[in-house]
Amino acid sequence: MRPDTSQRYGTFGRVVNFCAAFLLAAFCYAATAAADDTLDVLVLGDSLSAGYGLEPGQSFPAKLEKKLIAGGLKVKVHNAGVSGDTASAGLSRLDWALAGVPGGKPDLAIVELGANDALRGIDPKVTIKALSGILDRFRKDGVPVLLAGMKSPPNMGSDYLKQFDAIYPDLARKYGVALYPFFLEGVAGIRKLNLPDGIHPTAEGIDVIVARITPMVHSLLTKQ
Repeated sequence: MRPDTSQRYGTFGRVVNFCAAFLLAAFCYAATAAADDTLDVLVLGDSLSAGYGLEPGQSFPAKLEKKLIAGGLKVKVHNAGVSGDTASAGLSRLDWALAGVPGGKPDLAIVELGANDALRGIDPKVTIKALSGILDRFRKDGVPVLLAGMKSPPNMGSDYLKQFDAIYPDLARKYGVALYPFFLEGVAGIRKLNLPDGIHPTAEGIDVIVARITPMVHSLLTKQ
């Protein structure tokens, strides 16, 4: 009499199917995890970071992303720059900016706002209040911040200049965030690195900014 092997092989088949399903699930999980390990950087700014007057791919966020990737990081830099924005305008659209980042929580936020406040002579107290609101939100959400400083144009007068220029180091100390003292360092006042308006960087000017700020950004992303 031939032994009945149907039950034995039926059980074996179910085990094989279970193992295959388990391995497939594990593979899918690993693939998803690998896809999700991208570091997200949000650049909340104005025309200086939005890429005013530049071709696509020449903006600060685009060039910063390329530089960080060349440095070995898997990163996506989100351009949340809007031309003409003051610090108060940046605060008002913060929810919208965060909605563009997966999970609504970037691994790093670069705050580049305030240049238009200075150009329009807005009371520094108003700028401080708006930037504080932005930093409060990021602190609440546990988002590391790199605060990009601005400087007042000299034609605003010495009193205004003193008050405005103190905003960024004071806020960086208060909130314990990293400070890049002047976003336009190495570019401001250099004709060949600015568009004809003398305010916005050319593509070459953006290269200078990116080269100077990338080491700090890289350090903030890799120390987490």
